[in-house]
Amino acid sequence: MSLFYERKDSEEPDKPGRPEAQEKPEEPGERESSFPIGRVYISARRRGVDVTALGHLVLHLPHGLASAVVVFTMSYIIGIVTGLEWWILFGCWALIGALAFNRPCERLLARWLLRLRYPAPEEEQKLRPVWREVTGRAGVDANAYQLWVQEKDAVNASAAAGHIVSVTSHSLSTLTPAQLGGVLAHELGHHTRGHAWASLLAYWYALPSRLTRLLVLRLAKPVQRPSGGAAILTAVVIAVVVLSLATTTYGLIFLPLATPYLVAAVSRQAELRADEHAASLGFAAPLMSVLRAEHDRREPRRDAPEGVALRLLDSHPDVYTRMHRLQTHLERRR
Repeated sequence: MSLFYERKDSEEPDKPGRPEAQEKPEEPGERESSFPIGRVYISARRRGVDVTALGHLVLHLPHGLASAVVVFTMSYIIGIVTGLEWWILFGCWALIGALAFNRPCERLLARWLLRLRYPAPEEEQKLRPVWREVTGRAGVDANAYQLWVQEKDAVNASAAAGHIVSVTSHSLSTLTPAQLGGVLAHELGHHTRGHAWASLLAYWYALPSRLTRLLVLRLAKPVQRPSGGAAILTAVVIAVVVLSLATTTYGLIFLPLATPYLVAAVSRQAELRADEHAASLGFAAPLMSVLRAEHDRREPRRDAPEGVALRLLDSHPDVYTRMHRLQTHLERRR
């Protein structure tokens, strides 16, 4: 889960050293250039699951069941060939998802899959105090999470697995401590509300079915397409089968077609809830300034307006919706 939606590399990155966030007029809530560092009292180690995390898991349940069928079939075939019990292989796949929350495995995930690195000493000096302030306000143990840096010339951050929090090098070099606190508080919200681990589990347990689908499509490419009467007969058979399944399943067969849009809608709600978490910790104004600055940077480079279907597949809400929610939170607290 990330602060901003990551598009393809068609956008030209900022020139190194562009301090756009520091040149913005001072926003309310940004008067302090640094946070006071003192004793932090941990009131609780808060972890939970909100409705968006549960919704993400439920929407990926069909993929998980399909993956279970694929893994069971492969385990059974391998068991016949090798004499190994099928349930051993199937059980290993079912349990291996828990390894993603093991600290050594998370470090491998961060370094080799997510391409993150450890903070440099000067980055650690800026990042660690702000992180302790954020977690102290949230009543969370700061040492329960691993801080990483992504080498990227854009303002962004992300939360992954059970304990990974990363921020881009550009964010560390351009954001004020208050703004950095707002970004980190947003990512902490993804962790404390269960978004990060739910996303990882959904991805892992859906992977076998997705790989099988890609393999079937790859193998089907060389097959010659039927022509003439054979093509018409094939289309009629497919239409009859689809209509029969739609009738017997009360239309549930079409649910996979809507799943990507539902997953995107749940993801947008998760981002708004993470913003809400940052606002509840007192970072609404700094986070708004980050959203506004990044939007102003990206807006001139946007191509033709996106269609409705593409907007419905967007995993992040538009910036104006996010700023409106944060502004409403600020007004309620006055």
